[in-house]
Order: sequence, then C-alpha cells, then structure tokens
Amino acid sequence: QVQLVQSGGGVVQAGGSLRLDCAASIRAFSMYTVGWFRQAPGKEREFVGGISFAEGNTHYAESVKGRFNVSRDNAKNTVYLQMKSLKTEDTAIYCCAAGTDWRVRSTARDYKAWGQGTQVTVYP
Repeated sequence: QVQLVQSGGGVVQAGGSLRLDCAASIRAFSMYTVGWFRQAPGKEREFVGGISFAEGNTHYAESVKGRFNVSRDNAKNTVYLQMKSLKTEDTAIYCCAAGTDWRVRSTARDYKAWGQGTQVTVYP
C-alpha cells in the first residue's frame, strides 16, 4: 500500500505562488496516477489537477488552468503541485491521492491512497 506524505503550502498574498510536494513511500510510485484535490471550509471536496503515470499527461479543473501545474519526478518518487497567481478562493486544504487508473480521474473514489492534507491560505 502506497503511503503519501505532503509538504509545502502555507500562507501567501493573492498573486503569489506556492508549491506542494507529495512524496511516496514506494519506488513503484511511477506506476500510479496522482491527483490533487482541495476542500475549502463549508464546501465539498473538488478536483484540482492530476498527472497520469503512463505518459505523464496532465488534466486540470477549469478554475486553475493556466495557474497550476502538476509535475512528477519519478526518480524522487514525488509529484508536485506548483500554484501561481493564487487567489483568495484557492484557500483550502489540499490533498494528493494515488490511483492505478492510467488516466487522470477527477473523482475521489478512483484513488486508493491519500496524503495527510496541507493548508493553503491566500489573503487579499
């Protein structure tokens, strides 16, 4: 069972940038598709973006396209979520998740393992 450990995040002013890291406990992490989700207070969890294991294809929610970028370094067993031009509405707890589907899925039930979550706060 893959275990995911997140790092990064924090507090940033609107327009700023942050990076979240998602590190896996196994070398076979390259065989997992990874998605990023977020949940803001009082709102449902939503898909942010993800990267497939097969060809490294990425897929993003419309709300973050052009601002967020998901990448992976399989040698380091790590997936990154680079966020720029952050907005106050990006404030949420962000979680990475690993799944075995070769495509990036936008529904949480398609993922088998989850990181612990990281708070991202964007102030005006």
